[in-house]
Amino acid sequence: MLRLLGGIGATVLGFLAVIGRVSIFAGQTLRHLVTPPFYGREFVVQLLHIGWLSLPVVGLTAFFTGGALALQIYSGGARFDAEAVVPQIVAIGMVRELGPVLVGLMIAARVTSSIAAEIATMKVTEQIDALVTLSTHPMKYLTVPRVLAGLITVPILVGIGDIIGIFGGYQVAVRSLGFNASTYLQNTVDFLEPLDVISSLVKGAAFGVIATLMGCHSGMNSGRGAQGVGAATKSSVEAASVLILAANFLLTGVFFSV
Repeated sequence: MLRLLGGIGATVLGFLAVIGRVSIFAGQTLRHLVTPPFYGREFVVQLLHIGWLSLPVVGLTAFFTGGALALQIYSGGARFDAEAVVPQIVAIGMVRELGPVLVGLMIAARVTSSIAAEIATMKVTEQIDALVTLSTHPMKYLTVPRVLAGLITVPILVGIGDIIGIFGGYQVAVRSLGFNASTYLQNTVDFLEPLDVISSLVKGAAFGVIATLMGCHSGMNSGRGAQGVGAATKSSVEAASVLILAANFLLTGVFFSV
C-alpha cells in the first residue's frame, strides 16, 4: 500500500515539476519577446515555415472535414426531419470547434515535431553552444521567432481553415444533397455571430503559442544522441496535442459558458 501511494506521489510530483519547468520556460520566452535584439530574418523564415508551408495540409483537412460533417448532419437530421439545419451546423461546428482544433493538431503534428527535432539536433551537435560563444542568446534566436510566428500565423490558418471547411460542406450539400446554393450561403452567413469568429481566432492564437512553445521546450531540454532527439520529438507532439485539447475546453467555457 505504501509503495502504491509512493508511486502515485512520485508521479504527481514529476507532473508538477514538468508544469513548473514549462511555466518558467514560457515566462523567459515572454521576457525575451519584449526585449531587444530581434532577429527579423529568422522570424520571416519561421512565418513561411509555420504559416505558408502548412496551408496545403490545413486546407485539405478542413475541406474533407467540412464535407464529411455535412453528410453526417444530413444523415442524422433525416431521422428527425431536420435536414435543413445542415448549413447552420456545419458553419458553427467548423468555426467554433473543428476548425481551430484540427488546425491546432495539424500544426502540432507538422510544426511542433519539426521544431523539436531541429533544436534537439542543434543541441546534440553543439550548435546551441556555438550560438552562446557568438554572444547570441539561444532563446532569442531560436524560441522567440518561432513562438511569435506561431502566434501570428496560426490564427490566419484557422480563419482560412474555417472558410475552406464551410466551402467543403457547401460543395457536398449543393452537389450531392440537393441544397440551393444561395439559400445555403445565406443561412451560413445569417447563423454565424461575431463571437463565433473571435473565439475561433483566439483559439488559433493560443494553439499556435502552445505548439511552438512545446516544440522549443522539448528541443532545448532533449537528451543526448539519436534517442534523445527522438524522445524530444515524440514528447513535444504528445504534450502539444494534449495541451491544445485542454486549452480548447477551457476557452470554449470562457466564450460560451451558460
